[in-house]
Amino acid sequence: MPEVSFQERIEIFPRSVKGRYRTIKTSILVLAYSVYFLLPWLRWDREVGPAQAILFDIESRRFYIFDLVVYAQDIFWLAGLLLIAAFLLFFVTGLAGRVFCGYFCFQTLWTDVFVFIERLVQGERNARIKLSQAPWTNQKMFKMGLTHFLWFLVALLTGLSFTLYWGNAPELIVQMVTGKAPFAAYATTFFLTMTTYVMAGLAREQVCTYMCPYARFQAVMFDSDTLIVAYDENRGERENGRQKPKKGLMTSAERDNASVGDCIDCGYCVQVCPTGIDIRNGMQYQCTSCALCIDACNTIMTSIKFPTGLIRYSSEHELKGEKTKRFNAKNIGYAITLIATIVLLVWSVVTRSDIEMLVRQIRQPLSVTLSDGRIQNRYDIKINNKTTKLVKYHISVNGIKNAELDMGRFTEIYLPAEHSVKLIAKVRVSPENVSQSRTKINFVIDSINSEIKHKVIQKNVFYVPEKQLIYKQNGK
Repeated sequence: MPEVSFQERIEIFPRSVKGRYRTIKTSILVLAYSVYFLLPWLRWDREVGPAQAILFDIESRRFYIFDLVVYAQDIFWLAGLLLIAAFLLFFVTGLAGRVFCGYFCFQTLWTDVFVFIERLVQGERNARIKLSQAPWTNQKMFKMGLTHFLWFLVALLTGLSFTLYWGNAPELIVQMVTGKAPFAAYATTFFLTMTTYVMAGLAREQVCTYMCPYARFQAVMFDSDTLIVAYDENRGERENGRQKPKKGLMTSAERDNASVGDCIDCGYCVQVCPTGIDIRNGMQYQCTSCALCIDACNTIMTSIKFPTGLIRYSSEHELKGEKTKRFNAKNIGYAITLIATIVLLVWSVVTRSDIEMLVRQIRQPLSVTLSDGRIQNRYDIKINNKTTKLVKYHISVNGIKNAELDMGRFTEIYLPAEHSVKLIAKVRVSPENVSQSRTKINFVIDSINSEIKHKVIQKNVFYVPEKQLIYKQNGK
């Protein structure tokens, strides 16, 4: 068998660039960092509950998101959010390729900051390359050490900020510093710190190239109308390829007459690419559509007074001079599904009842015959008050004539805000009032507060043994 060899990683030193897309990326980066790092500290006034705007309270099984309180029973909302995220990704990818990777992905955002730190400490691309190849001196150890220290500091702040979403931030930060926080808080912070440090600082483009599954299956969602970062080969190469500017080839018109491409082979587009690819080789799965190569090429084209757009967002049809159809059947299907999912999720949130009642029949035993001949079934009832006020509840049953509900000493239930209670209810029915072994019965809960009016009906069944029905039917 032939010997298999693997190429060692070629370290990439991205060069800085200015332009429209770099400005967009920086703006999104600043917004994302501001939201991520500052949101745990945002206070929020509630009648009941924590004073933190976003808090995922695992212990009490509640998620506080501004004025919305999500309970464990609402976990299906998470499935809705995941579906929305998936269809949104499909829709955007069908229209504009991997723009999510280039502008919004956490890996991209954090890597941008780590590269900025590296550039701030070590200098521009050429200086960083020289420093990497230089022998270890005091200056190199200082710069490399400072770079990794700042990387680790950002990674630590990343892990710590994530942990603060799961507890009251001012209290939890004090507990973390004084060593009194739960073990889970330290473990989460450590895990996020190390993964951020490795992924954004050490692995970088390796994550996008080898670890991210999206890079592998993105092509399935592409078509000839999808916007991609593309090099205009017809203009850039023409018949005689690329050549450096020289006498007789100084203007775009002169190069056109000589059938020489407008690409002057400066390499700027390759130097700014965070994954180190050459976009002139065509579409590659490593490309994250960050468009920094567009900024780089446009900068060079402007400086030599050539038309911009040699590298641009385009589609295969557009590059061939054909008409591009953005909203084809596939993208319209994604859009319709996405909108429908959003509408259903919003409707579910808006129409959610503030009272929740769950009724479960106790099956051991299913029924008991009392001394007076009546049949008794028992039920577990759980009531959850999702409001921010103390609510008074009344429970009743209907569906069977003269059914008696026995709640023991609980004739009326006073339930504090965001609290739940479990009760055992006994329902007694005379056999002559039922005609089948299993009869539908409704448990009705009413809130009788003057300011809160809600009513919830929970269906269940009442069981009567067959022999009781036979006894009735025989008239004995």
